[in-house]
Amino acid sequence: MSQVQFYENKSIYEFSEKYIKSGFIDKFLINKRTLTSNEIRVLKNNNNKCSEWKSIFVSEFFDPDLIHNSQFHGTVIIGNLSKGVLKFHDLILDTGINNSLIISSVIGDNCSVTNVKYMSNYVTGANVILFNVAEINTSEHPKFGNGIIKEGEDENDRVRLEVANENGGRAIIPFDTMICSDAYLWSRHRDDSVFQNKLLEITDSQYDKKRGEYGFIGDNTVIKNSLIIKDAKIGANAYIKGASKLKNITIHSSAEEPSQIGEGVELVNGIMGFGSKAFYQAVAVRFVIGRNCQIKYGARVINSVLGDNSTVSCCEILNNLLFPYHEQHHNTSFLIASTVMGQSNIAAGATIGSNHNSRSPDGEIIAGRGFWPGLCTDFKHNSVFASFCLIAKGSYQQELHISYPFSLVFTDSKNESINIMPGYWFMYNMYAMARNSYKFKLRDKRKIKVQHIETDFLAPDTVSEILKAMDRIKTLTSLQYNSTYNDDEITGYLLSEKSNELTLVDTECMKKFGATIVKPSQAYIQYRKMALYFALKTLIDYFDSNTIEFSFKTIQDINKNTPYTQWDNIGGQLIPADKVKNLISSIKKGFISSWESIHEYYNICHSEYSIDKTRYSLFVIEKIYNKSFIDFTEKEINDLISIVSEVAQEIYNNSYSSRQKDYEDPFRNITYSSKEEMIEVIGSIDENDFLLTLKKTTNTFIQQLSRFSNSLK
Repeated sequence: MSQVQFYENKSIYEFSEKYIKSGFIDKFLINKRTLTSNEIRVLKNNNNKCSEWKSIFVSEFFDPDLIHNSQFHGTVIIGNLSKGVLKFHDLILDTGINNSLIISSVIGDNCSVTNVKYMSNYVTGANVILFNVAEINTSEHPKFGNGIIKEGEDENDRVRLEVANENGGRAIIPFDTMICSDAYLWSRHRDDSVFQNKLLEITDSQYDKKRGEYGFIGDNTVIKNSLIIKDAKIGANAYIKGASKLKNITIHSSAEEPSQIGEGVELVNGIMGFGSKAFYQAVAVRFVIGRNCQIKYGARVINSVLGDNSTVSCCEILNNLLFPYHEQHHNTSFLIASTVMGQSNIAAGATIGSNHNSRSPDGEIIAGRGFWPGLCTDFKHNSVFASFCLIAKGSYQQELHISYPFSLVFTDSKNESINIMPGYWFMYNMYAMARNSYKFKLRDKRKIKVQHIETDFLAPDTVSEILKAMDRIKTLTSLQYNSTYNDDEITGYLLSEKSNELTLVDTECMKKFGATIVKPSQAYIQYRKMALYFALKTLIDYFDSNTIEFSFKTIQDINKNTPYTQWDNIGGQLIPADKVKNLISSIKKGFISSWESIHEYYNICHSEYSIDKTRYSLFVIEKIYNKSFIDFTEKEINDLISIVSEVAQEIYNNSYSSRQKDYEDPFRNITYSSKEEMIEVIGSIDENDFLLTLKKTTNTFIQQLSRFSNSLK
């Protein structure tokens, strides 16, 4: 245990001298000078004390009369200091240093440092306000939230984030430029020790192992009424008020994307992204929080990565890897040992934490995009969910493997098996689906978008799941009829009205009791239509955005590109699986040897995404029609365009009617005294921004379909 040590009548403020010898603060000494005898006299008259006045260095523009009742020890460097005031919101303070203890620190130009009880080994930028702060201190081995070790430290001193699995088997090393793609890539492929060791080497190589580094507070940052700030690197224009403890962290912040920390917040061992906010007793320990995120109202985020544009409040989040646009707002919700791939919403009472059903707490859950566990749901680890699964209220007592995207999962009292309605969203709540991309783009306030994010609900990852689900429905139908029909006959049967009452049993969806697949024929039809809609819309968007004429020749040109049919969701960015394998191979061979280079690889994949997705869209059409697009007859082209045109109109009509129910349902109206009051409260459906936008884009797309049709005749 550490003990208080007494040093008899001697200065122990030697930390700064180590930096002078290593050159760390040499740049701050440029154009600085020692104090004049008159300046020392003024400082003494203002009740200031210093163990060695010659260790204070100042700029030419230095007014000693702006420093009062303060103590200085070690090497202290002060920038320009002119009489004036700094104003931030309602806080107005004189420039200068008052009632503070400053040890071995650098104070930038025209700062206001007032009632800082202990400030040691820090550098501030210009126009910084420090007001009523108990401790601002940097140790001899700061890491600022990065999972590195310094000279003389043991490997056990390294901070790891035990994401996705509570037993630490997927632990990753945080670093200050980490994005969700990095975290996901690192958390997987655990059987590849060469790859894992390379990532560790790459991370370690980015940072100096030497001890001794000052903490940093950027230009125009305000810190007031806070307690402990230790081993923290804080960017420009940050606003910190009433923080309880900020320790071993990096807070990214800039004038374009300022970050904020509010009352009672504790952040320990982590990285906070640009433009993010932590308020009202939120706690985060061992974390990476992305850009434009919020944690608030007592939220607890521990051993977790939170992707860009996410908001969590009240809840408890442990050992998770959460992709961008994660929403969790309720004190009764709990999430543990999960990888959730973004655009998710965890409802009140959802306790995704019953992972202690094996001999060790080593269970985990993987959920695709759009995961929405309903009120008071709980699950048994290990479980896997396809994209955009809505799980109805209930306790799910067995492990689940839901391979049907856009489905509703629910239980009933009659059977021990679960029920799955594939394609539920398309049939009953198209408004929510169609609005998906629209709303997420509105919520994206990032100025710099390092993490690429796919927000469209129809994209290569979800369409790939759709194709697999279609094949699964066909297989189950064939098994149910003892393979009486061939493949084409099964497809024809599923597309016919005769199959409307068909139900299927899928034993692979839940342990022990399996699942009843409700309305599989209707789901198959919806899946087929939506896959074709995605494919043709992607083709047309590509032609339109690149000003390419529609023709079989240009389609043949697209066909020359590599057909990537397997896709991975890497932190929110969709990348062909083959390209992910190439990235891993390049890292292992040393061709890619820095996180900057890895991020550049992501950027290259993103620049190629449009053509890769377009080539994939041709594959989708050809798979569904079971023939090359180049060989399509005029009748088949007309059939395809007719289906897609109908889907486009259905998306708008169904979106409108889904929302219209909220206006026509008598039970939705019972709290309003009149229709006029209802419209005043919830707005008019005819003024719904999303529906107006959707109507316009639908009309434009149908016109594009017509031009596409004419060009191929």
